[in-house]
Amino acid sequence: MAGQQFQYDDSGNTFFYFLTSFVGLIVIPATYYLWPRDQNAEQLRLKTLRRVHGRCLWYRLRLLKSQQSIVPTLKKAALLFGWAIFLFLAYKVSKLDREYQEYNPYEVLSLDAGASVAEIKKQYRVLSLKHHPDKGGDEATFMKLAKAYSALTNEESRKNWETYGNPDGPRVTSFGIALPAWIVDQKNSMLVLLVYGLAFMVILPVVVGTWWYRSIRYSGDQILINTTQLFMHFMYKTPTMNMKRLGMVLTAAFEFDPRSNKEAIIRPTDNIEVPQLIRELGNINVKKKEPPFCYPYSLKARVLLLTHLSRMEVSEDIEEDQRFVVKKCPALLQEMINVGCQLTMMATSRGGLRAPRLTSIENCMKLSQMVVQGLQEAKSPLLQLPHFEEEHLRYCFSKKYKVRTLQDLISLKDADRRSMLRFIGEETYDEVMAVLGSFPYIHMVTKLQVLDDEDSHNITAGSIVTVTVTLTRKRTSDMFEKDENPQLPTEEANSEEQGDAKNKSKVWQNKNKGAKKATKSKKKKLTKKKPVPQQQVKGDQVKQANGNVAGNESAAAPKEEEEELSEKGSESDEAEGNKDSPSERDEESDKQSDTEVDEIAGDDEEEWEALQQSIQRRERALLETKSKVTHPIYGLYFPEEKQEWWWLYIADRKEQTLVSMPNHVCTLKDTEEVELKFPAPSKTGNYQYSVILRSDSYMGLDQIKPLKLEVHEAKAMLDNHPQWDIPETEEEEDDQEDSDGIEESEEDDEDND
Repeated sequence: MAGQQFQYDDSGNTFFYFLTSFVGLIVIPATYYLWPRDQNAEQLRLKTLRRVHGRCLWYRLRLLKSQQSIVPTLKKAALLFGWAIFLFLAYKVSKLDREYQEYNPYEVLSLDAGASVAEIKKQYRVLSLKHHPDKGGDEATFMKLAKAYSALTNEESRKNWETYGNPDGPRVTSFGIALPAWIVDQKNSMLVLLVYGLAFMVILPVVVGTWWYRSIRYSGDQILINTTQLFMHFMYKTPTMNMKRLGMVLTAAFEFDPRSNKEAIIRPTDNIEVPQLIRELGNINVKKKEPPFCYPYSLKARVLLLTHLSRMEVSEDIEEDQRFVVKKCPALLQEMINVGCQLTMMATSRGGLRAPRLTSIENCMKLSQMVVQGLQEAKSPLLQLPHFEEEHLRYCFSKKYKVRTLQDLISLKDADRRSMLRFIGEETYDEVMAVLGSFPYIHMVTKLQVLDDEDSHNITAGSIVTVTVTLTRKRTSDMFEKDENPQLPTEEANSEEQGDAKNKSKVWQNKNKGAKKATKSKKKKLTKKKPVPQQQVKGDQVKQANGNVAGNESAAAPKEEEEELSEKGSESDEAEGNKDSPSERDEESDKQSDTEVDEIAGDDEEEWEALQQSIQRRERALLETKSKVTHPIYGLYFPEEKQEWWWLYIADRKEQTLVSMPNHVCTLKDTEEVELKFPAPSKTGNYQYSVILRSDSYMGLDQIKPLKLEVHEAKAMLDNHPQWDIPETEEEEDDQEDSDGIEESEEDDEDND
């Protein structure tokens, strides 16, 4: 604005606006993200899990942690203190004078805009008598009234107000820099410079450098880079890794080394307790001098892991270290699987490298199950259930029940199951059944296709094959058999009445053979085209049918019946021949071709719609971030709450190689659709693969589904296509038409001349 002047705001009032905004930007988001959630909701969640997970170690530790923790109280106190500061600053700002508001003399005199001069004088007389200093009024208010009256009645003052917004003419506008006045005071200049230098040249570089140094030591999954390199070295060195060697490599991770991880602790009592545990465990290959397996931290971690798998009791100090080791193992095993997949891809793409065998990667998955359940590989999966001990397994393994897996236990009738588990009480039995019913049952459906191809069901050499696997999770309680509705298959009932299983299998074999013969005879009938052999076949079939019904009487059938059948057959052939005139045949062939074209077009539309739907699903999956909170696992000896996750992959078990990389399914709550892609083999033929689903937490719930692959030769690439190039004849015709047009125009010009 013309005539304005600028000066620094010495009052420092602008600083309160800045400080209020700054504190608000911190307090409001912090309250949303850091305010402790309702503890009653957590208590209710734990209460609902108590019936099933009440005996789990992680559940008991969670209850103790919720009772002893004071962190929520400290968070609430800090946030409330922040809100108190924010409200105080807001109150302080509300009391400051509004220096930048627009001046309006009508508002000062409490008049409407456009009031007459008489009304202005009358109102001014009333207010001046009220606020005159001699009458006991406020002098500042009286000056404002006089200024407003002058602005509305004096011509020069009114002109200044309309031009500059002030009756006195251009005024000085103060602009603050949102800092308190003492910062720009010359007396404090050295102190301010010292604080700035300390903050931006010492503290900030140290903080950024520390964060950077810590972040570059870890991978994206918060695993030490040195640990990843260690896993890569040993998996390349030992492609086939048994369970014992795998445990040694796992416990050699740098996460258990106090020099690399401050959470790992070496206690003075380790020199006494660790050798004692080694003597109880037996041979764990202590004398091996290969580094880093011989280092103290690696030996201690290996001993603690083996005691966990053996379910041995240890002292309180060692138990705390054992929980730390066990909690780290699932993430480290996932990193080891990732390393194995990377080596496999490098060996496939480059060649000359040794890829880890399928057994090594599957042993990592099995070891994850063992760590979560606290069981060794050779132990029965029934020991995952509560109240099951080694001496109780003899009741399950008996000849009467032959229960060795969880599936066998689920398939038993309730009466037989209760009779077998007679060693536990009624309440304990209900708890066991509740835990068993909470175990997952996965229904797996696979669909094989080649996307982005003309024929999605024709697999050619080198094409990219997509296997879409639909996983549906249910509870095993849905699979329990009830005594109320016993439903036996009819075939089994018949076999029980007969009392001979061998005869039953022979009958099935005969039925299958008969079916195969019938299909072969149908194929023969379809391939033959001559009318006379067809009638012979029909006659033979009639004879065979009569023979099956009447027995030996079919051999003595009269010849008259055969003659009648042949006459009827010839008449029907003549009628069909009369119908099939050339015009009718052409019409039928046109109709057939039209129907075939319509069917092909319909199939193309369906494939196109399916492709578009799959693309939309992928886009939605990229945009959506699904929660990894699925279902809490049941682990009696695992020290923290873990979610139920799965590995899904395709393997060639004959060649012991991975076909597709394992997909870590972390979002399977009810239903999940997973796409596994791999290149088809370069050679034609039939291939037998397996789609494998493995749990990372439960033993005995893995699924293997066969996948047959028939690879055909790839189609030859077209060098030219009629739609790609314009025919030369068309170009010549166009040129000829242009030349003819030019000649005709020249002839017309000559005629005109």
